[in-house]
Amino acid sequence: MKFLLIMHSNPQIWDALTEQERNEVMSGHGAFMETVKKSGEMISTTALADPSQSAVVRVRGGIPAVTDGPYLEAKEYLGGYYLVECATRERALELAALIPDARVEGLGIEVRPVVFAGTAED
Repeated sequence: MKFLLIMHSNPQIWDALTEQERNEVMSGHGAFMETVKKSGEMISTTALADPSQSAVVRVRGGIPAVTDGPYLEAKEYLGGYYLVECATRERALELAALIPDARVEGLGIEVRPVVFAGTAED
C-alpha cells in the first residue's frame, strides 16, 4: 500500500526554534531517508520552496491569469512529502513518527493513503 507522509510547515514555529533545533530537524531527514531506503519502502520525496515563490494560475473566460505568492493566507503550508510503500497503515504511522518534524511542538505528519498514482509512462 502506498502512503503520502505529508509535512506541513509553519514559519512561526520554525522561527521559534533555536539554530541547533533547526539543524537537528534538517539533518534528521537524512537519517530518515536512509532508514526507508534500506527497508525498501521509499518511493520518492519532495521538498517545496517557500510559498512566497509560488504562483497561482486561474483561467477565467478562457484567459489565464497568474498571481504571484501563496494561494491563501495561512499559518501553515505544504512543505514537502515522502511517498512510501509499506504493508500496513500501522507501518506508515511508524515511519511518520520517525520524521524529525513530528517531534517539533506544533507540527505533525499527515499520513494519507494513496488511491491513485500515475507516471509519465502510464
